Amino acid sequence: MHLDRRQFLTAAGLTALSGLAGCATTTTGATVAPAETQSSPQLAAYDAMYAAQPDEQFPLPAIPHKRIKPQFLRQWVDNPTGERPGTLVVDVGNHFLYLTQPGGKAMRYGVGLGRAGFEWSGAGVIQYKRQWPRWTPPDEMVARQPELQRYSIANGGMDAGLSNPLGARALYIFQNGEDTLYRIHGSPEWWTIGKSVSSGCVRMLNQDIIDLYGRVPGKTRIVVTNLSGVA
Repeated sequence: MHLDRRQFLTAAGLTALSGLAGCATTTTGATVAPAETQSSPQLAAYDAMYAAQPDEQFPLPAIPHKRIKPQFLRQWVDNPTGERPGTLVVDVGNHFLYLTQPGGKAMRYGVGLGRAGFEWSGAGVIQYKRQWPRWTPPDEMVARQPELQRYSIANGGMDAGLSNPLGARALYIFQNGEDTLYRIHGSPEWWTIGKSVSSGCVRMLNQDIIDLYGRVPGKTRIVVTNLSGVA
């Protein structure tokens, strides 16, 4: 099945998307960056940024950030989006998420995105957000993957935890008052950042989604676009 990216902009598109967004993957492999590509101060900063978080409801392990390409680690950058401060921008061309800030700056995070056939674009709002959310795959996903039946809507979804596909936090994307079924969420699969692997949602390192969660209020505007050639 191929999803027209422009469907996200219409009510009909929202209906079509309801069977696609599932935010799960079983991919393997790693995005590797030699440690020597980062300076000692950078390494120290990232050691702290991606350290274990034992005080979380479900204690998070440290992320091996030296095995992730440096451009996909959290960092302040010049804002390339043209969007006003306080806007979330998902750059599907470069696998970045920007939170725009005053003074022409932005906080940039690396993300994993939906594989071919599940991409989407458009504008919406973060209707609400959750800490350690339950994951409930849509019925259409369960039909494609019967092994997910135990986590179906009828069965109440999957409990929060380290193996939950939504990770430590989730931001829920709505458009025109309707749930798009797309989420920005955490993931324990750090090796998927910078790749297109999931069933449509925007995945982040758990430590990064926790940081973003604390910066983004409800009803924040979100734009999904392609800024290829900018990064």
